[in-house]
Amino acid sequence: MTKNENILLVQRMGLTGITNFLLSFSGIILLPVLTKKISIEEYGYWVQIGVTVGMVTILAMLGLPFTLVRFLASLHKVDEILEVFYSMYFIELLISILVSSIFFIFSGKIALVLFGGNNLIVHIMAILIFIECMNSFLIGYLRAREQIKRYSILNLFKAILQITSISFLVLSGKGIIGAEVGLLFSSLSIFFVLNYVIVSEIGFKIPRFENIKDFLTFGIPTIPSNLSNWVVNASDRYVIGYYLGSASVGYYSPGYSLGNIINIFSAPVNFILPATLSRHYDNNNINEVKSILSNSLKYYLIIAIPSFFGLSFLSKPLLTILTTPEIASKGYLITPVVALGSLFFGIYAIYQKIIILEKKTMTTAKIWFIGAILNLVLNIIMIPYFGIISAAFTTLTAFALSLTLIMKETSAFLKPEFDYSLILKILFSSSVLPLIILSINPKNLPNIALSIFICVIIYSFILYFTNSFKRDELIFLKSIFSVK
Repeated sequence: MTKNENILLVQRMGLTGITNFLLSFSGIILLPVLTKKISIEEYGYWVQIGVTVGMVTILAMLGLPFTLVRFLASLHKVDEILEVFYSMYFIELLISILVSSIFFIFSGKIALVLFGGNNLIVHIMAILIFIECMNSFLIGYLRAREQIKRYSILNLFKAILQITSISFLVLSGKGIIGAEVGLLFSSLSIFFVLNYVIVSEIGFKIPRFENIKDFLTFGIPTIPSNLSNWVVNASDRYVIGYYLGSASVGYYSPGYSLGNIINIFSAPVNFILPATLSRHYDNNNINEVKSILSNSLKYYLIIAIPSFFGLSFLSKPLLTILTTPEIASKGYLITPVVALGSLFFGIYAIYQKIIILEKKTMTTAKIWFIGAILNLVLNIIMIPYFGIISAAFTTLTAFALSLTLIMKETSAFLKPEFDYSLILKILFSSSVLPLIILSINPKNLPNIALSIFICVIIYSFILYFTNSFKRDELIFLKSIFSVK
């Protein structure tokens, strides 16, 4: 890669990171609206809606969004792009309609199990599942064509719609149904915009469904992997709800969401790298692939490790401000455990790209299957006896195991080069942050903001004075912000 290409890649990752940060922040904004204006049981239903939609879309997408990225990234001829895109589009459309119809048919039973018999929640959720499946696929096109600015604008637009529509309906007294309708409205708006943007750009074509066997062979093995990933990330809400009730889900989820913020730093890796790495790998630029992976790992850890320390010690004051004192007192210990698991997952995400390049999607399926079984069994055993905190520890255990397994699997292929002495420097620099937070002892948002600002400044200075960056890296980082 040329210097300008490197700068462009980092800028794209930075833009995606900022976008995902703002998206995560939009969820934080909604926390006080939801937790203070609806009952804790209804908030538990809200969490279950998100968990259920996430699980069902994983199954219904057949791995096609990621397949689209892998096969479309290196194409340039319009006819080939149209054939690949619309072959997958129509398959995804049919599957999404089928799955949504099943939810309508069995809405009564689903509502009885998850939502206290409220059928309307399931009816709205069925439509939401269809829309989210199609949106995930359409976003795959933007990923494949590396249209990062367009992706960022659309996601920010969606976040604004979510915040305004959900807040308006909930504050108007519409309760959980209003929150769900607001979520559906924002997703439906993005669905129409994405279809318009893509059809305007590439046109329309009835596909011949060529190479569909190759697409499904690549995509379907990712379903067990993604589903197992979902089991590790989200099935604990079901287990908590079954054994402890929906109120406990409401106590657990805010702390989990706060710790999960670290995932915003791995989001650029997951969004941008597949297309970029596939392009270089298919052109046999192996050294560039290694360089991108190594730098991605380095910069991820530089940001993610201090964030783990910061979130862990700011958890209780943040939750007290954003939710209720009761939720904060019962859920603040969830945050540091989940944050550490999220940090491990970000490292996993970088190593996983090596498996994807080799088209060995079954490997990731096996890894996550093992992690999912471990997580589910431990949740069933521990949650009834140790409560919601045990769910966080089982998630951490599964992420740690998955990371260990994928590092072992990728050692035979490409291995990111990394200076492990840098980890010690990052850990040393980050270890100062809890002392700063404890000395300030923030109780309100201005003090929390002040704590974060001081931590960022001191952490950056310690990294600089411990020579964590080489001179050419500092020059490169400066060029990122100065390039026109």
